[in-house]
Amino acid sequence: MLLLTFMVICLVNHVNAQDVYAPYRQNWLKKAEQYKPVLKETVKQPFGIVKLEKDASAFQGWKTVSAGGMDQLYNKPFNKGTSGIVVDFGEHMTGYCTFTLKTLRSDMDAPLRLKLTFGEVPAELATPFDPYPGGLSRAWLQDETVTVSVLPATITIPRRLASRYVKIEWLGSSSNFEFGFSDIQFKATTSVSITPPALAAGTPQIIKDIDRVGSNTLKECMQTVYEDGPKRDRRLWIGDLYLESLANQYSFKNDGLTKRCLYLLAGLANDDGILNANAFEEPVPHAQKSRLLDYCYLFNVALKEYVTATGDVETGKDLWPVAKKQLDIAKMYAGADGMMDYQKAEREWWVFFDWKDGLDKQIPLQGITIYALNQTYALAKLLGKENEVAEIPAITKKLKEAAHKNLYDKKTGVFVSGTNKQVSYGGQAWMVLSGVATKAEAQKALKTLPSLPDAVRPGAPYMFHYYVAALIESGLKAEAKEAVTTYWGGMVKKGADTFWEVYDPADEFKSPYNFFPVNSYCHAWSCTPVYFIRKYPEIFQQ
Repeated sequence: MLLLTFMVICLVNHVNAQDVYAPYRQNWLKKAEQYKPVLKETVKQPFGIVKLEKDASAFQGWKTVSAGGMDQLYNKPFNKGTSGIVVDFGEHMTGYCTFTLKTLRSDMDAPLRLKLTFGEVPAELATPFDPYPGGLSRAWLQDETVTVSVLPATITIPRRLASRYVKIEWLGSSSNFEFGFSDIQFKATTSVSITPPALAAGTPQIIKDIDRVGSNTLKECMQTVYEDGPKRDRRLWIGDLYLESLANQYSFKNDGLTKRCLYLLAGLANDDGILNANAFEEPVPHAQKSRLLDYCYLFNVALKEYVTATGDVETGKDLWPVAKKQLDIAKMYAGADGMMDYQKAEREWWVFFDWKDGLDKQIPLQGITIYALNQTYALAKLLGKENEVAEIPAITKKLKEAAHKNLYDKKTGVFVSGTNKQVSYGGQAWMVLSGVATKAEAQKALKTLPSLPDAVRPGAPYMFHYYVAALIESGLKAEAKEAVTTYWGGMVKKGADTFWEVYDPADEFKSPYNFFPVNSYCHAWSCTPVYFIRKYPEIFQQ
């Protein structure tokens, strides 16, 4: 009833504001709710007790070593002298932690107080959170203080958590009695209900490991929407939706979740038809007002991929008005010379592409615009709507010719971006994926990159996905396999249970938020090796 009331209010408000989606919005939100999955719940028990140790060779300088079985917690009093015990569940989990306390001696004549800190990686538990220097809310960090007045007691932390480790610290209790733990468990949640088929028997072990960790990452992020990160930000972003849906197609095949997310984003679009970059589900579905240019384009690509994979033309036609409307962005910034006005776009939009300071976005914007136009026209043909966008081929041709003329450096064989003629991995990737580069030019540019010390490398797995996709598109199969093995395999070798939001092999403490513990160490956009490994078995499973 709350959701229905909200949708009615939204509909009335949008009509009053001349909402371009007024005829569709209520139906889209109803369909989004219809495809909301029932989460699968699994109770997880701890693996054992571990202790944190400094190790310069370990990820972020910390590792865990075994400190015994759970009897070290369950069969001993918990007091000031035993504070700081770390429980290891042996895997990354998303869900709810419950623990039970018991009296061991005498009467409880005062409340007891505990602090629990939940960590995805060991360094989170070893790094003081305060004074907090981060740029995001301190409340994202997963530490909770619990006060208990009566024993025995079973306490469930009300906040949903994402972690492998739980550090338990004593903050206070009466010296006249003793208490202890009798149980601690985790109720893990996901919308995933199947196990993907095994890879080919001859698949290299590192590829199997990368696929396993990537699948775990995707599973943890597949809740009632495709979340970007179950620890933080815990919402639906278009860019993550696109990459998660690709990996899902070749693993868990939960097409209903993709459908839900597409409808939810459409139903929460702005009145002028332009999409918001992300959406929340609670207390009722609503968008965070954030216009992110490249993500608007990727909605079209995600919808095209969904229709292609499922044959669900009905949904494609239902959401076609949204895809068609996003093309206004290209028309808005395309100049008479065929070049996108990237400087104006950056003044008026959030233009993302990568967590990389200093990345010049002229080439990525030109490339993704061409790519989105091509993909939207392919979608139009699938839906029988190409007559509505008959101008796309001519616009695309003009943008491609202008890009090649203005951005390709024949002398060096790479594409250069902006007034400083920057060379970047992302820039080359988008020139390849957009079809601006010929196959020969694509191979030369991508092979040249490693020899250029000033070339701007990807800042996160998000951009690294597009780089690998470009390698495959250009026919550099061995290089694509090596890139996946080195980059995502590097995280595996450093102990990753799930793949991280940000990974720079040269800087393990890199954070867009000025404090690495607030990074997400299970992040949706990092799951795409699952897509590559399973879509291209001839490259990765041999």
